[in-house]
Amino acid sequence: MILTDTHTHLYSEEFSEDRDQMIQRAFDAGVTRLFVPSIDSSYTQPMYELEAKYPENVFLMMGLHPTYVKDNYEEELAHVERELASRKFAAVGEIGIDLYWDESTLKQQQYAFKHQIQLAKKYKLPINIHCRDAFDEVFEVLESEKGDDLFGIFHCFTGNFEQAQQAISYNMKLGIGGVVTFKNGKIDQFLNDIPISNIVLETDSPYLSPVPHRGKRNESSYTKLVAEKLALIYNKNLTEIAEITTKNALDIFGI
Repeated sequence: MILTDTHTHLYSEEFSEDRDQMIQRAFDAGVTRLFVPSIDSSYTQPMYELEAKYPENVFLMMGLHPTYVKDNYEEELAHVERELASRKFAAVGEIGIDLYWDESTLKQQQYAFKHQIQLAKKYKLPINIHCRDAFDEVFEVLESEKGDDLFGIFHCFTGNFEQAQQAISYNMKLGIGGVVTFKNGKIDQFLNDIPISNIVLETDSPYLSPVPHRGKRNESSYTKLVAEKLALIYNKNLTEIAEITTKNALDIFGI
């Protein structure tokens, strides 16, 4: 059984004491493909080091995270452009809009999101979307950029059924992680109405750990717990869930 974690922050400081052991636990659980999103330029070198250490398992994205759109965002976007021009990446991400932490940078976040979508189109890459308290704003940008050359993953999807359908209409797979195991997560109530061809697995580790680890540090080995929950929702066995969601991920990333 091969599982794919489409979103894991392996370089996080929260793994500084046991990073290699944590990655080995993922391998032991069958999670052999790990897709790593970018946050800002300060994490680029640690990402490259992880890729060099695990070249068969770690796949990198490049992008500027919306909560890191600060006064220097133009410099950060220039860094993203340089890196995309210099080597191959699996996706542009994670990019999007986050109004939970700071609404004052909305215009800059919208610009950064749109600009990075256009970079993804230039390099024929998928995007990995971060959306928090900003579905309308994210959909507005996606609507302006929609087309066959726009595709990717709506990371950590926590919206309702209508929002799920809208995301899918823009050629997005839904990234499903630990929230699907939460009693108040709600997405488990309608997910079986979404064809599984639109679903990929993720952890967003070290964040949003699934039950029974909720509230503790998340890690990529817990992708299996998300898969087990989806097996219940879709009335399939774990191997089927692993095969389908891995195929969905590889279709997006082209790997």
